[in-house]
Amino acid sequence: MTPRSKKPSRAVSSRRSRAVRPSRAVPTRPIRKVLIANRSEIAIRVCRTLREMGIRSVAIYSEADQDAPHVFAADEALPVGPAPAAQSYLHAERILEAARAAGADAIHPGYGFLSESAAFAEQVEKAGLIWIGPSPSAIRALGDKLSARALALRAGVPVLPGTETPLSNASELRKAADRIGYPVALKAAAGGGGKGLRRVTSAEELEQALRLTQGEARNAFGDDRIYLERWLERPRHIEVQLLGDARGTVIALGERDCSIQRRHQKLVEETPSPALDDARRKELWAHAVKVARAGGYTNAGTAEFLMDRSGKFYFLEVNARLQVEHPVTEMALGLDLVREQIRLAQGEPLSMAQHEVLPRGASIEFRIYAEDPEGGFLPQAGTVRRLSLPQGPGVRCDVGIRSGGQVPIHYDPLMGKIIVWGDSRESALARAARALDECVLSGIPNTLRFHRWLLEQKAFLSGAYDTAFVAQEYKGQGPSESPQEHEDAAILAALHLHNASRGPLFSDSGDPARNGDVEPSRWRLAQTGLRAPWRPR
Repeated sequence: MTPRSKKPSRAVSSRRSRAVRPSRAVPTRPIRKVLIANRSEIAIRVCRTLREMGIRSVAIYSEADQDAPHVFAADEALPVGPAPAAQSYLHAERILEAARAAGADAIHPGYGFLSESAAFAEQVEKAGLIWIGPSPSAIRALGDKLSARALALRAGVPVLPGTETPLSNASELRKAADRIGYPVALKAAAGGGGKGLRRVTSAEELEQALRLTQGEARNAFGDDRIYLERWLERPRHIEVQLLGDARGTVIALGERDCSIQRRHQKLVEETPSPALDDARRKELWAHAVKVARAGGYTNAGTAEFLMDRSGKFYFLEVNARLQVEHPVTEMALGLDLVREQIRLAQGEPLSMAQHEVLPRGASIEFRIYAEDPEGGFLPQAGTVRRLSLPQGPGVRCDVGIRSGGQVPIHYDPLMGKIIVWGDSRESALARAARALDECVLSGIPNTLRFHRWLLEQKAFLSGAYDTAFVAQEYKGQGPSESPQEHEDAAILAALHLHNASRGPLFSDSGDPARNGDVEPSRWRLAQTGLRAPWRPR
C-alpha cells in the first residue's frame, strides 16, 4: 500500500504526559501521526487541528472518494477499497493495514462508520495504536441503549418508562406496551441517527412494527435487539457535551438544543438552549455527568435527553464519539474539542475544571444535506455545480465538497455545516440569515432553502419549538433558487440574448472571429469552457 502523497514533516509538540496513577492504561508516548478513519468534512476538520498541533495526518479514501477534498487536506492519503462503505470505511482490517503502512501511531474515528465500535477500538489498541476516543469498555457500557439505560437508572438519572431487557416476539411486546401505555416507541438497542425507531399507537400495529424495526436494525447495525419506551409527545431534544480524562474526572461543556429534526434526525442545533433557565441547565448538566461517571467515560462524548412540557428530563442515550454538531460548543467556549480529544488520548488531564466552563453568547449550526426538502428530504447524489461559502465575523463553514465535485450515493448525504456565533441569540439569528443568503450551492438539491424558511418562522425565532415542528409546519415551498442563483440565471440569460443578437461567438475554425481584432472577454470564454490567450498588461 503506497501513500498517495507526502509532505515534509512538521515539528512535533514537545508536550509530555504528567506522571499520574490513571484509572486505566494511559499512553506514555506523544502522538506524532494520526490516521483519520473517516471522510468528508469531519476528516478535513480533524486535519486542521492536527496541522495546528504539528501532528502529521493520514487520510483514507474509497474508490468513489479518490478526488474528494479530504484526500488533499491531509499530509498523506491511502486507498482502503471500493465505494461501498462495508468494503472501505467500515473495513477494519484495511484501515489498520493503512495505519501500519503509513506509520501512524493513533487513529481518530470521527463520527459514524466505526466511531462507536468497541470491537474496532479494541483492535486499534491491540495493534499498538492509540485510540482517540472513549475506551472500549465505556463504548460497550454507554453505546448500547439498553446498557446505558440501566446505568442511568442505577445512577439515579430519570428515564422514560420502558423495558429493561430485549423483546423478541409480539406477545412480549403487547404485554409491555399495555403496561407502559400507548403510544410507545419501538427502539433498536444498537440504534442511532433515527434508525431503528418507530412510533406505535395500538396493539394492532405492533407485529408489523417489530418486523420492520428488527429488519432495519439488523441491516444497519448487525443487531436486531428491540425494546420499548413510552413515546413522549412533542418534547425538546437537548444534549450535553462531555469530556472525561483517565483520572476519572468528567465535566459538562454546555448543552445543545437539537429539536429541529426530520425523520428523528437533526437539521439545526444551537447553544444555549432557549428552553432552559439556569436552574434547569444546572440540573441537566449534573444528570449527564452522573451517567458518564457511572460508565467510566473518557474522552469526548454526548449525553442526550428529552424534556417534556413541564421541564422534566429523561435520559435517552450516550453518543460515545464526537458529534456532528460539536462546532457550536466550540464557538461558545472558544475551545477546540479535537485538540482536547488528542490531549486526553495522550494521557493528559482535562485542561479546565467545571467551574471554568463559561459559555459566551449563542451559536447555531445549520446542516447542509444533499436532500430534497420538497420531496420529503430524500437523499440526493450528483455534481456540485457551484459552491460559494459565506464569510465574515462569527461565521464558520465546515464542508466536505467543492465546486465540480461529486456527492456519491454510497454515504451519508451530509455535505457540510454553516455555524454562526453572536453575543446574543438575536445577533446569532441575524448573522445566520446573512450567512445563509450569501451561501451559493447549486447543481444538487440541498437544505439551504429550508434553513432560510426556518429563519422566517416566529416559533423558531422565539425559541418555542419542539421535535414535531418540522413535520407539522414545513409543507414545502415548491421549486426555487437562492437570490444568488437568480442573479446567475439573469446573467446567463443576458449573455444568451447578447450572443443571439451578434451571431456565433466563434467561427468554424475555433478562433475569435466576429470582429477580427476584438478579443472576447474572459468571462464569456469561461462560459464555453475555453481559455483566452494570456497577454501581459
